[in-house]
Amino acid sequence: MKSIILAGGSGTRLWPLSREQYPKQFLKFGESSLFQGTVLRCLEISEISEIFVVTNDSQKFFVWGQIQELGYELPEKNILIEPEGKNTLPAICFGMKEIERRFGRSTVGIFSSDHVLDISAMETIADAESLASDHLVTFGIAPASPNTGYGYIMPAESLGVGQKVSEFREKPDANAARKYINEGCLWNSGMFLFDTEIFFNELNNHSSDIYKSFEKTNDISSIYKEVPNISVDYGIMEKSDKVAVVRLDHKWSDLGNFSAIYDEFEKDPEGNVVQDCEYLPLDSSNNLIHSKTGKLVSLIDVNDMVVVDTPDALLVCPKESSQKVKDVVSELKSRDDERAYIGQTVYRPWGSYTVLESSQKHVIKNITVLPERKLSLQLHYHRSEHWVVVKGMACVQVNDKKFFVRPGESTFIRAGEKHRLSNPSKVPLEIIEVQLGELVDEKDIVRFDDVYGRN
Repeated sequence: MKSIILAGGSGTRLWPLSREQYPKQFLKFGESSLFQGTVLRCLEISEISEIFVVTNDSQKFFVWGQIQELGYELPEKNILIEPEGKNTLPAICFGMKEIERRFGRSTVGIFSSDHVLDISAMETIADAESLASDHLVTFGIAPASPNTGYGYIMPAESLGVGQKVSEFREKPDANAARKYINEGCLWNSGMFLFDTEIFFNELNNHSSDIYKSFEKTNDISSIYKEVPNISVDYGIMEKSDKVAVVRLDHKWSDLGNFSAIYDEFEKDPEGNVVQDCEYLPLDSSNNLIHSKTGKLVSLIDVNDMVVVDTPDALLVCPKESSQKVKDVVSELKSRDDERAYIGQTVYRPWGSYTVLESSQKHVIKNITVLPERKLSLQLHYHRSEHWVVVKGMACVQVNDKKFFVRPGESTFIRAGEKHRLSNPSKVPLEIIEVQLGELVDEKDIVRFDDVYGRN
């Protein structure tokens, strides 16, 4: 059995923790990220060489790096880069076509990268393979409560390990959600099990324009210029008469907003979820408090709220209003505000940097370079850089000269000098960088050589 992981999220629903260039699937709530949890579940049914990740260009290095953290090497050709986001149906077609081309007719599990699911559910998913030989299989979650944030599936007659789908229902209001549960509906999980032959036959029957686009060329850029922005539910599942649902009686969540985050994690005696911070409560209960600033957080007579504090943004809202966070991101994007896209900590294929202080003419960064990684060979026309090594061993190239810089030592790179920072060791390298000049932003970078293929 093969697996496709859909990992092209936009980072809008958990802002300011997530950003467009650091969406929620790569956030770590504990030792591993949601994406890493999805990979580990897929390894229950697939070999690492049989796992495909559909993502975008800005996130491909997260995919590669976070799988490496797990101790696995995903073949580079298994990371499928969409030219642009066109919703789930084109993304699934992209992955299914690549699997069919390499392996022939196959059974393929389709999984979102940002869900929480008990790993034991994979046994039930694997058992549904026989049903996928002549049905499009989806998985319905036994609902824990009436929930207005999920779509619903109405099952009908038995098909052995699953049931025929009677209908799909849109996200309801509270009264309709209670009615749906009383009628025996399941939450729509957005997970699927498809046979490549059945899938492409049904795609041709119900979305023939998309089928023809994928048939006539292998040029994904040309395909994506033609195909519409459409979900797999609207494109196939709600139209086909070959759809079956398998019930999952397992813990599951799509962590779609901060209220879902609150429901998921352990609470203190007052019902508060406290993450990454020191917290002093006074008569406050049922709150989600998350701070990455190192500050003491104290709430007085505050109940049922979300408080998320990052170095560059503070979010405070009632838990019941947390679905409106995406509207904040939309407003920031309308202003072309970079805080919609990146945070104080920015992740790169070689590691990360955190902005500690900045003005129009200076920036101070804490830079971490992962073991055996290196930055591009580059220069800046408008700024100089002063590097101080905090931890590890730095290999520095300035023009044609290479030398090592040890903890407590420093070096200075003048504007206009070609330079490169490398970490030749087996432990992370940490440096403090001070940029000084008339222009101190990421636009003043001229790359001459980059092992990650960036311009």
